[in-house]
Amino acid sequence: MRLFAALLLCLALPAHAEGFITRLLNKPVPGGVAVVQLGNGAQAPTARYQGKPVLVVKEDGRDWIAIVGIPLGTKAGPQRIEVNDGRSLAFDVGPRSYREQHIKLANTRQVNPLPQDLKRIDRELAEQTTAYRRFSPGTPSNLLFDKPVNGPLSSPFGLRRFFNGEERNPHSGLDFAVGAGTPIKAPAAGKVILIGDYFFNGKTVFVDHGQGLISMFCHMSKVDVKLGQQLPRGGVVGRVGATGRATGPHMHWNVSLNDVRVDPAIFIGAYKH
Repeated sequence: MRLFAALLLCLALPAHAEGFITRLLNKPVPGGVAVVQLGNGAQAPTARYQGKPVLVVKEDGRDWIAIVGIPLGTKAGPQRIEVNDGRSLAFDVGPRSYREQHIKLANTRQVNPLPQDLKRIDRELAEQTTAYRRFSPGTPSNLLFDKPVNGPLSSPFGLRRFFNGEERNPHSGLDFAVGAGTPIKAPAAGKVILIGDYFFNGKTVFVDHGQGLISMFCHMSKVDVKLGQQLPRGGVVGRVGATGRATGPHMHWNVSLNDVRVDPAIFIGAYKH
């Protein structure tokens, strides 16, 4: 009971006090997160992975750590981050496999878009790519996120997806089985940096939590925020729906680190290898 109470206390701490909890984020597999120790200098270091800046926070009020998103297609083996003081620090990526998911869609344009659809898709992809690449200053309000909705997981991260028998991109987030109209809440404080109504994602909102840590919510029935709005932790982003390429109402949530989509389950204590 005492251990459980201590864990609950740690879950509520802000990012700068999350030493033990931050270490729990260390799931260095394809589609996972690596925590790399940077030392205890007085000034905050900066670090890059594959040329992109990564999230750096202070752990236990002493040591700086880098929290690095690992691309889903990464091979098991050594990887490195580059620190601004000239150091090149190694970390190891372990293996992880992902199962298949087969989905039947009545709307075949959602599997094989028409030429006019492709122009729209390309434009929308460019908007979303810009949002994912954003890197703003500031420490996230909390690194162990709250669940955006209360409900069971229906589709995990990383599934190899087949629509009408044709393979498409892997599942880049978590799906929660909840009813239409359910409020979707921000898992941490952040700024609304993109709102759209997209061909595949439907009604979509991007929230910037700081230093390349981005949440994306899609397939919503309603958006309850405005572009540029500062959201508190727990603020309502929108309502669950089935817009875009969806077979029914559900909440889809992406988490991105250093422009890499990673398993959101890591951030809510629900990770399963």
